[in-house]
Parts: sequence; structure tokens; C-alpha cells
Amino acid sequence: MKRQDVKTERKWKIEDIYASDELWEEDYKKALNVPRFSKYSGKLGDKKQLLKFFREDDDYSVLIEHLAIYAHLCHDEDISVPLHAEQYSKMFPLFSQYSTERAFFEPEMAKLSDEYLNSVAADPDFSDYDYIIQRVIKGKKHTVSEAEEKIIGMSYEVFNTFSDTFAMIDNLDLPLPEIEFNGEKVKLTHGLYGIILHSPDAAKRKEAYDKYYAAYGSLLNTLASTYIGNVKSDVLLSKVYKFDSCLERALFDEDVDKVVYENLLKAVDDNLSSMHRYIADRKKILGCEKQYFCDIYAPLVDGVDFKLSYDEAYAYVIKGLAALGKDYQALLKKAYDERWLDVEETEGKRNGAYSASCYGVHPYVLLNYQPSISEVFTIAHEMGHSIHTYFSQKYQPFAKSQYKIFVAEVASTVNEVLLLKYMLKEAKDINLKKYLLNYYLDTIRATLHRQTMFAEFEAATHAVVEKGEPLTKDSMCSIYSEIGKKYYGDQIEHDNNISFEWARIPHLYSSFYVYKYATGITAAINIAKRILENGESAVKDYVKFLSGGSSTDPVSLLKYAGVDLTKPEPFEIAMREFEDTLTEFEKLMGI
Repeated sequence: MKRQDVKTERKWKIEDIYASDELWEEDYKKALNVPRFSKYSGKLGDKKQLLKFFREDDDYSVLIEHLAIYAHLCHDEDISVPLHAEQYSKMFPLFSQYSTERAFFEPEMAKLSDEYLNSVAADPDFSDYDYIIQRVIKGKKHTVSEAEEKIIGMSYEVFNTFSDTFAMIDNLDLPLPEIEFNGEKVKLTHGLYGIILHSPDAAKRKEAYDKYYAAYGSLLNTLASTYIGNVKSDVLLSKVYKFDSCLERALFDEDVDKVVYENLLKAVDDNLSSMHRYIADRKKILGCEKQYFCDIYAPLVDGVDFKLSYDEAYAYVIKGLAALGKDYQALLKKAYDERWLDVEETEGKRNGAYSASCYGVHPYVLLNYQPSISEVFTIAHEMGHSIHTYFSQKYQPFAKSQYKIFVAEVASTVNEVLLLKYMLKEAKDINLKKYLLNYYLDTIRATLHRQTMFAEFEAATHAVVEKGEPLTKDSMCSIYSEIGKKYYGDQIEHDNNISFEWARIPHLYSSFYVYKYATGITAAINIAKRILENGESAVKDYVKFLSGGSSTDPVSLLKYAGVDLTKPEPFEIAMREFEDTLTEFEKLMGI
């Protein structure tokens, strides 16, 4: 389908940002005159000048955000349109120039006295910026000189080279072979590999698995060198910013207490017996003599027919999220009516799904909707992101409107959990119940267990380099293999392929990012449970969290919703949810 053939109501209303490309171009020309923020250099100790800096910085940031989001959305509508590709590429130099121009800010602020900064934070005129100033005080010992900050800013592309190199290998240069599929020879792609893994054909799964990993194995030296370079750059930056470790720097950037990370790893490690039990159950249900890692995606439940048109699916999501209250449901309807979503799969459109924010307008959601049960959950997931964004931008000034990545997956997962609980309650078909329980188990396994496993691996690899010891291809394979055996147990074959699974994980290039998926689903399970048990009062607390933006640290924001990740209890509740779901699944399956 071509984009021009899509009905207007199925396209996002991008004109809410700019009514035309010509209007975008007018604002782009304005944005080329990047404010000379350096004129404030040496003057931040004067409250009037500091406030002027903040206000001017906000105004310019909103302008380039609008330009960037419009260009990004247009580009993703159809990547083959030269104009939109050009608009998209124009934004990178702007962001670089902007970053360089304001490089003096953090170093100069760090030189100001705590007494002055605390007085500024307490001043009502600076209420939009009090959290930023508190973070400056907290980060003083990690601030570098203006000259060093400029060098780091100019080195941005260099530090991203490892991620870019991996992306080029993974998307363009990986020597994926042909495979027979549906009666014809086709090239094995990432997408096709995923489809085959979810198929009931065990022999085909194993064939695809071996061929897929053989491609990575053929480039393993290069992939190892690329990942090691990424780790070394992390270590370098951590030393420059005077952190004791890369983990400490990553947690500081998100303003997260280390005890949260430690609670996660301990809870998962202490409860791996239920994971081993699930893997053993899968082997029994599949009836395979040997279970390989390619088998843990295979369907365990057949005969589920849950195909809804987009309109039906969206209406179902609204109904399924009734536990969040009528106001939340009204917002979902508002998004549908006001065309926040781009629905249809079309030629040249980016695949997948995401939610994007645009301050002062409304969020946008990209879909490529197909009538399947997983796509219904995708709608709920992405609208969770969008309504989180909507509340944060409605109740917070621009400077506090962007919530931390640490909580970015909470609202989306709360929606998924609540929708799944609704579907389980309403399901009359025993097969649908089995499917949903299995879906939930796999969601928790993939998001809580698996991402924590990745977190353990990256912590171990960074620790090697931090100690000044050599990190090699073989040592990484050994580290990953040992962690995998601990997590998955002995009812699965720990073959050579899986020892270098690390080589194909793109998120490892955003170091200490993956654990946030695990803490996100932990918080979401707790919030959903609280809403279902306590109703309106819990919803009110949850909306307070959604409205918090970055008004304080993300762990404190979650406390508004009744979840304290500095304590072990939320993690224990999440692990118990997995075990209870597994017990219910086993009963229905007769295991």
C-alpha cells in the first residue's frame, strides 16, 4: 500500500506541528541563528542573568524539538522521500552547534557556591529549574572544565562510532545466507529469523538458528573488537568525569540509587528456580529430546484466533483499560479522534512501533498494524508511553517535562499488564487463557530475567577493563556462557552458538540501559496489582507519577505510585507474579 492510498483518519496529524514543509523551513532558518549562549559566560552568579539564560535556552530547545520531531516523523512516513531525508539530516549539525555553544554552563555552575545555588533553587522565579540546580550541586565533583566539556562535545560522533559500526555490520554487512521458507529459497533476515523462531517447526528453527549464528560467528573478531571499543570508551568517559565505575556514572546520569540495581540482581538471582522450572516445562510441552535456545520462542498453545480490525482493537484496548478510570479512557479516545496515531503499513515506512513526544502539541504514535493479538498489546503499550508524555507535558514546564529513561517503560507496561488481566478475566476459551498466561510468562522472562542477564554481562565486561585487565573475544564468550547457564539451568543446551549471543545485542552499546527494562516491568507489575486491588485511590497515585515528568528523581516519582525500588519488596512481588503465573499455566496445561 502506498501512503497516498491511506485514509486520512489512519494517518497522524503531523500538521499540528507544521502545516507545511515551507513553514518548517521558515523555522529552520530561524534556528540556524543559534543563540550565543556564551554571552552569559561569567554572569551565571547573577540571578537575573541566570534566569534569562534558562528562559532563552527553553525557547530555543522547544524550537529545535519541533523541527526535529517533524523531520523525524516525516522521514519515518517514507524514508524514500529525499526532502524528508534532507530535513532529518539537517538537524544533527544544529544539535551539535547548540551543545557546543552552551558547553560553558555546567562547568561554570559547578564553580558557584552551594549557598548561592541553594538560594536559587528555593527562589520561586526558578521553580521550573530547581531540580536541575539540585543536580548541579550533587554533580559538582563530576564536572569538568569548559575546555574539556567542549572536547567531549566535539567527540560525540567519535564515541558513537562503535554503535554506528555495529549497526552497519548488523544491518548491511552481516553475511546472512539463504534458507528455504514456504517452499522457496529466500535470504535469512532478522525479521524472517524471528518469524521462524516462533514457528512450530523444530527442525526449521534449528536450521535458522545455526545459520543465523554462523553469520555472527564469521565476524566475531570484528564484533568483539567493536564492543570492546565501546566498553573502553565508557571507561574513559567515567574516568574523565571522575566516577569510580561506569555503573556509577550511568546510575548518576539517571539519578538512581545503586541499591535499586543491587535489589534487582539479587531478587532475580534468588528466584532463578522458577525460571529453570519454566524452561523445563517448555521442554516437556514441546516434547523435544534436546531443547536449544531457538526453541524457547516456539508456540506452546495452538488454535488461538484473536484477529481484530484496527478500530475493533483500539476500542478493545479502551475497554480493557477500564481499571484506569474514565478520564484515562477519555484520553485514549481523544488520541484516536485527534489522530495521534499513524496506523497502516505502507511502502517506505519505518517498521515497528514507537511513541514520540512534541512539547506543546501532543504525542505521536507510529504503528504498522496487522490483525493479531500481539498488535492489540502494541496499541496498549505505545499509548501508555503517549499518555505518560501527555500528563508530564500538561503538568510540568518544559524544563521538567521529559521523564527519565529509567521510568520510560513503566506506563507502557502497566497498560499491557492491565489489558492482559482483563483478557484473562473475560476469556471463555481455555486455549486463549493458556496463550495469555504463556504470553505473560514470556514477557516477564524476556523483560525481567533476560535483560537482567544482559546487565550482569555488561557489568562483568566493564569491570574487566576497569581493573586494567584484557577483555577478549574468548573471555566475553566465557563470561556470557557462565551467566547463561546460571539463568537457564540444565534443561536447555548451552551450545557454542549461545556463548556469543552478546555479539548481536544492540542495546549493549547503550551501556547500563538494559536493566531499566527489568526495573520498569517490576514497577509496572506492582502498580497494576495495586490498581486492581485498591481502585480509584491507586489510580490517583499513579496519575501523580505520570504527571511528574522530571520534577524529581525517578525513584521518588515511583514512590508516588506506591512503589519503592530501594526496598526488596517490589522485586519479590514481581518474581512471585512470575511463579504464580507459571503455577496457573501448569495447571491448565496439565503438567
